[in-house]
Amino acid sequence: MIDVVMPQMGESIVEGTLTKWLKKAGEHVERDEPLFEISTDKVDTEIPAPAAGVLKEVLVEEGKTVAISTVVGRIEEGAGNGASAPAQAAAPAPASAKPAPPPPPAAQEPLAAETRKEPVASSAGPYPIPVPEPQPPMAADGPLSPLVRKMAREYNIDLRQVKGTGAGGRISKQDLETYMSAQGAKTMAQASTPAPSAQPSTQPSTQPSTQPSTQPIAPPPPAAPMPRAQAPQARVEPMSIMRTRIAEHMLASKRTSAHVTTVHKTDMTKVAKLRDRHKAEFQQRYGYSLTYLPFVIAATVEAIHEYPILNASIEGANIIYHNEINIGIAVALENGLIVPVIRNADEKNVLGLQRSIVDLATRARSRQLKADEVQGGTFSITNFGSFGSIFATPIINQPQVAILGVGAVEKQPVVIDDAIAIRSVAFLALTFDHRLIDGALADQFTGKVKTILENWSREIL
Repeated sequence: MIDVVMPQMGESIVEGTLTKWLKKAGEHVERDEPLFEISTDKVDTEIPAPAAGVLKEVLVEEGKTVAISTVVGRIEEGAGNGASAPAQAAAPAPASAKPAPPPPPAAQEPLAAETRKEPVASSAGPYPIPVPEPQPPMAADGPLSPLVRKMAREYNIDLRQVKGTGAGGRISKQDLETYMSAQGAKTMAQASTPAPSAQPSTQPSTQPSTQPSTQPIAPPPPAAPMPRAQAPQARVEPMSIMRTRIAEHMLASKRTSAHVTTVHKTDMTKVAKLRDRHKAEFQQRYGYSLTYLPFVIAATVEAIHEYPILNASIEGANIIYHNEINIGIAVALENGLIVPVIRNADEKNVLGLQRSIVDLATRARSRQLKADEVQGGTFSITNFGSFGSIFATPIINQPQVAILGVGAVEKQPVVIDDAIAIRSVAFLALTFDHRLIDGALADQFTGKVKTILENWSREIL
């Protein structure tokens, strides 16, 4: 038997959520064939099978979060396709066995409101510790993920009223949101319907009038304003697993490192002209664009050779100097970000760096990164200039001690030899850990990167 374990998708990752099994127990799987999907703060990706054979056991159900290295399933190595029955299948029951009676109706009743309890904060730390509470009623069409259970508890939703659109009628988060939207619209429609008001009688009076009234007729009271439908003031949506983990790690980084940022204004004119001269040929020959980022990475790794402490990390009271220069590049995703790693970046030229950037970014957005491609970084670079930002103060990617931010390259008037010239300019923002790196050293390092870029002379093709 081969154990299938929850992989570690980064140095700081301690757990992952198994979001979907791509194979069922009893099905044949080939080595490196996608077996299940996981979600962490760094990546949502497919995990390949470690061996060929039959998936004999599924030990962790979909939607469950477990620690890294937890055994989530087992593969019987070398078994033929269809050679084994599903691991969950039980021996056939004797003919005389009677089917289990259905659960009593009382088990299907929704929970009373007074039995629900809210999470309370623990005095031991800033994070709320949930109090054990009853589970919401199970939907008749299939099992529920932990997220769906949590939403049902928080919003007091009777899941029997929700139509599931997932596999086998399974209720998803989107189904709950659709249901809540429909209920909100219904409530608003009811609120906008006016209550019946008393109408004056149109029947003739049966009592004759004896004499005309001499009292002035008082004007009718003003009509009460009609109730107006109120739009919802806010929409509550739980954070995704990735968003939650990103938040935790950003706060942990700020608590761990003494963040300081230094900014250097850099003349990128030579790089810009070289890029403009070759970008059409580059696109035609290789099928992707030539950006500024590989030039910055190349200049950074050269500066790291001169100032290796920027490529170090801290472990307790020790400094760990890394022999490899593995550059992490921040890649924006639809619902977060991830930092895949270019290993041995100092061994690649501009072409090789650009190829690695395109490959990692493409596979990050299609959820095809491997576990070792999001760990082992020794220095990180974030290119916020690709979204038009000219200046930012990035947060250090732990356990590293520095991160370089690159602003947008823009043409600006610059004074050169008492004359005004138009130059392509970018701001380089280095955030460093002041526990290990002093300001003078940080400025020397960033100044070295600046000098290399401003005096770029190497060809790229």
